[in-house]
Amino acid sequence: MKVIKISKKNIMLLMMLVLVISIFSIANRSFGMQHYYKLDFTTGLVTASKLNVRSGPSTRYGIVTTVNKNEYIRVFAGVGDWYIIQTDSDYVGAVSKQYVKAIYPNTNSSNNTNGGTTGNTTSSLSSDEKEVFDLINKQRTNQGLAALKIDEEVQRVARIKAQDMVNNGYFSHNSPTYGSPFDMLKSFKISYKTAGENIAGNSSNSGAVTAWMNSSGHRANILNSSYNYTGIGVVKSNKYGKIFVQMFLGK
Repeated sequence: MKVIKISKKNIMLLMMLVLVISIFSIANRSFGMQHYYKLDFTTGLVTASKLNVRSGPSTRYGIVTTVNKNEYIRVFAGVGDWYIIQTDSDYVGAVSKQYVKAIYPNTNSSNNTNGGTTGNTTSSLSSDEKEVFDLINKQRTNQGLAALKIDEEVQRVARIKAQDMVNNGYFSHNSPTYGSPFDMLKSFKISYKTAGENIAGNSSNSGAVTAWMNSSGHRANILNSSYNYTGIGVVKSNKYGKIFVQMFLGK
């Protein structure tokens, strides 16, 4: 009969193996698969002063990065009391939904879920945005220029910029949150050959377009033949009545 001797080193290795197996078993019970659910919006505004973005939908997961108050995040889905999101710096993770305010409810989900698409569809526009879009294209076609088309992703960015102007109380092409219009387009991964931006504060849609057409710089953007796509954001403003942002793209 042979006697098997086990060294102290082997005993320690065996104990570590048992511990790892035990931890793995507990982890499987604690971090079971959770069901994702769809949301009726794709953009969220952070309401906490500093919000942790974690690698999973629980405080038991590690922190990937943080986002600050009034920053916008892209929201993909919900998991329990958490949202799966992407930050402007391209981090993907989960945040507690109690610190995120839904922006731009998607009332036409069949048209708004294909971000980055382009075409003549305007069903995703609000009534204010649609009126401005039609007025701008009337100015272009009157001059023999091709009508602009809506780029859904640029449309989203224009709305975010307009809301950012209202939230942060400024009137400028340079955002304290996103920088210049070109910086903002870059941060949202939008490619282009040429780009421009018009902004306005006005109580009426026709008044905003008229003011743009009476300004040489704004008129030049509207009648620029190198632009073929656009996005228009119109947001209510206590100071001006409405804030208007139109972004132009040439592709």
